[in-house]
Amino acid sequence: MPSHSQAGEEDYYPLISIVTSAAKTDSRSKNWKPAPDDLVLEVSGIAALEDGRLAVAIRKGEIWILDGVYENPPKSVTYQKFATALHEPLGLIWNDGAFYTTQRSELTRIKDNDGDGVADEYSTVAKGWGVTGHYHEYAFGPKLDGDGNMWVTLNIGLGLKGDLLKRTVKDPKLGYRQALWRGWGMKITPKGELIPVCAGMRSPSGIGSNAEGDMFYTDQQGNWVATNTLHHMRDGAFFHHVEALASMSQPGSTIHDVENIPNGVPFPQAIEKFPQLVPPAIWFPYKKVGQSGTDIMLDKSEGKFGPFAGQFFVGEFTQAAINRVFLEKVGGEYQGACFPFRHGFASAVLRLEQGEDGSVFAGLTNRGWSSLGAASYGLQRLVWSGKTPFEIKEMRATKEGFDLIFTKPVDPETAKNPESYTISNYTYLYHSTYGSDEIQTKRNSISKITVSDDGLKVALKVNGRRELYVHELEAKGIRSRDSESLLHPQAYYTLNRIPE
Repeated sequence: MPSHSQAGEEDYYPLISIVTSAAKTDSRSKNWKPAPDDLVLEVSGIAALEDGRLAVAIRKGEIWILDGVYENPPKSVTYQKFATALHEPLGLIWNDGAFYTTQRSELTRIKDNDGDGVADEYSTVAKGWGVTGHYHEYAFGPKLDGDGNMWVTLNIGLGLKGDLLKRTVKDPKLGYRQALWRGWGMKITPKGELIPVCAGMRSPSGIGSNAEGDMFYTDQQGNWVATNTLHHMRDGAFFHHVEALASMSQPGSTIHDVENIPNGVPFPQAIEKFPQLVPPAIWFPYKKVGQSGTDIMLDKSEGKFGPFAGQFFVGEFTQAAINRVFLEKVGGEYQGACFPFRHGFASAVLRLEQGEDGSVFAGLTNRGWSSLGAASYGLQRLVWSGKTPFEIKEMRATKEGFDLIFTKPVDPETAKNPESYTISNYTYLYHSTYGSDEIQTKRNSISKITVSDDGLKVALKVNGRRELYVHELEAKGIRSRDSESLLHPQAYYTLNRIPE
């Protein structure tokens, strides 16, 4: 058995492979064979059912229902095709006796009325967003908020030209052109009303709600998007990608009166110049915490998945990983910290779903982009071993610095030593080119450290913090009372506001 200091992520959160491809290129096969021998399980949606089965949507337009997925090892998994002929479903939920998935041009309800295990009713719940035919016009969802509304997010098209432009709308002031509502977050009420809510999305492949029922989405680095982000979706918010403003003048738009776009300025300066622009709740520093964020999953297991109940877990495509997010409200708005969590999946993590036992199903596919891992697609299950890792559970902003909450009591001597920590802060450029380096980096100093009696909290008084900057913490010197090193000594706090 490894010692505490040598334990790795797999010791606390082992991975169980339900099905994975034999190679990175298997999904390119032209010929299909019956499941389970060669089902191309490029998972694009997952819904855990209360009876222990798992419904899985795949990119090529089908929904399958799997049984036996909780076995370890999963020796007798069964596969039943439930639905077919879908157009690139990129999400799946089970709600009110039916499945819901977002196809490229509509939100669809799929139901088995006669009880034979095969869908016999496909009905349109909502439609009305534009499609030019560009490959990048993905539509993601749905996910439910706390009021029973369903949410969908819409990719923008990249570099539209030729006949594609004939199927766009154009903002008369700014001149941007996209298909209708591209780059927007859309809400569908229980009555089927499609409502545009917020805009400025580039590739919003992850959606999820927190415990309060508020909705969030992830975006991926690109033009106008400095690095991967997590945003709180709400009425009238504009996030970053300006081509979504093509729909600003359309009836129902919640974004108004954008006249000038700052380009090539630091993000805090862009916020000053662009009143409709709101900062992300979380910046994911590029490569340090992923390169292409995907699905959002709230840990609702109440401890069955370890010590992080109530936090978000966010899929990561390129690095084939999952990262972790702690959020808090400061001044009425969300901000917080992100942390590395678990690497080593067989392929890109596109979808996450928590099972009935608290374990987490990861739907994998590297279609369209490269990723780490030996497979091109698959389904894996991440379980908690029952052993608690020594981690920074929460990083909270205070009036004078940050409070660090740990999963285990710290050793007071190492925790009180200023040499155990380094803190720096930086921001990004807001510009039309692809991504951004970290800019305006400054080192912070720590003037006071207080350790709680139970050893679970360390209060840092930090000098030189800046609002709207990421604050990067390294705590490599800290040890637990059992002399363990932190499994992940890094934390990255997005400090939009300093508490009063």
